[in-house]
Amino acid sequence: MAKKVAVLAVNPVNGCGLFQYLEAFFENHIPYKVFAVAETKEIKTNSGITLLADDVIANLKGHVDDYDALVFACGDAVPVFKDNAGKQYNLDLMEVIKTFGEKGKIMIGHCAGAMLFDFAGITKGKKLAVHPLAKPAIQNGEATDAESQVDGNFYTAQDENTIWTMMPEILNALK
Repeated sequence: MAKKVAVLAVNPVNGCGLFQYLEAFFENHIPYKVFAVAETKEIKTNSGITLLADDVIANLKGHVDDYDALVFACGDAVPVFKDNAGKQYNLDLMEVIKTFGEKGKIMIGHCAGAMLFDFAGITKGKKLAVHPLAKPAIQNGEATDAESQVDGNFYTAQDENTIWTMMPEILNALK
């Protein structure tokens, strides 16, 4: 039986990255649920398209054991994360990431995904592919120049254009 995936989508989310994950999961019959990292289920893509997620991040707290993997879909919300770090949905985001990581679940992200995994304190000793602009923020893991990186249950890509390089390994891990 396929593993169930919790997909986190910031607001605004990078539609290209988000839909690469969702289409791959759909086509490979991997069940998933999209959680908006926002106060409501309505979010936008970087290009302004309105999306309605399945639920909000607050409702994933306490239900981590219902999922085998977490996907972090990056977006324009991340560059202003520091301005909104104290908002409840971002506090919930960090708590959920930390809980998934502490339980040793599969963690998948691109662009700043590895950086947020690192901020949550779950990357100690891990090699992470991270967007070059986010690289200086990595404290606990080792930020690499690789386009994509697989290190145990951590799957990271520098940006949405390199998700496809790690997708075969992700799909294999989720089946």
